[in-house]
Amino acid sequence: MSKIAVIGCGLIGQSWAAVFAQADYEVAMYDASAEAADRALKSMETRISDLVEFDLLDASLTTEILKRITVSSSLENAVDDAAYIQESGPERLDLKIEITQKLDTLAANHVPIGSSTSGIIASRYCKDIAGRQRCLVVHPINPPHLIPAVEIVPTAWTDQRIIETVNELMINCSRETIVLKEEIDGFVVNRLQGALLEEAFKLIGAGIVSATDLDKAVSHGLGLRWSFMGPMQTIHLNAPEGVAQYVDRYGGMYRNFGMGDYAAIDWVKIVEENLAAELEEKTPLMDIADAQVDRDRKLMALLRHKASIRSNT
Repeated sequence: MSKIAVIGCGLIGQSWAAVFAQADYEVAMYDASAEAADRALKSMETRISDLVEFDLLDASLTTEILKRITVSSSLENAVDDAAYIQESGPERLDLKIEITQKLDTLAANHVPIGSSTSGIIASRYCKDIAGRQRCLVVHPINPPHLIPAVEIVPTAWTDQRIIETVNELMINCSRETIVLKEEIDGFVVNRLQGALLEEAFKLIGAGIVSATDLDKAVSHGLGLRWSFMGPMQTIHLNAPEGVAQYVDRYGGMYRNFGMGDYAAIDWVKIVEENLAAELEEKTPLMDIADAQVDRDRKLMALLRHKASIRSNT
């Protein structure tokens, strides 16, 4: 059983500990605040019991999982013999630089150092660190133990073996990895969320729609399909001949909304260069009709689930 060090005993650190412990890793938690460290283990008991209550974890496994999680008295003890380090400290650049420098000094040279930062690209805090080649962002979606998506964001100098090691580790922890090809502020998830929020604030601010009805547009509209296939696969299946036909049919409509910089972002060019090939590899044009049937069955299952939730509240 390999050891993982979780630096920071706040909500994100605790959630990461639950992820790693369920995947059979020994987890050593550490926090500079003794009070936060003291609260961590008790909070972990609650998190694990909640998973059992909702049938996300077998009750017979709880004792063993909790035994894998310990709180270290020092940073040195936490990272000693660790195969991976997940830093989950405050969202401040100066603190990221300080803690990453310490971790680089203490941890064995081959050990990847991932950060849970929500928006600080790794090159900003590790550029002057001797072991910068093993540093990268490993950004979870809150709460990490419930939402499987994880963004892996390397710097220009992150070693490819480090990226592969972290990706394999996260997959072993039942995470859905999103590996970025290069750094960008906000990564992917927050940039997508930011784009939707920007338009949402415009619509609400202009008096076009209420916040309640706007939320319905996502939770009872876009969000249903997006929850299991995402926006690109959604539009690929929304036309009989796939994404190229969708863009041909509706690209002009979106352009007329006047929302985006279409001079800089040419949908047709992106489709022709790589998007169509990628989507058609996953779902060939001849299979779209069957994929639509599968989509509809998943939607019906999701609608049944949502209806059961409403009836129990």
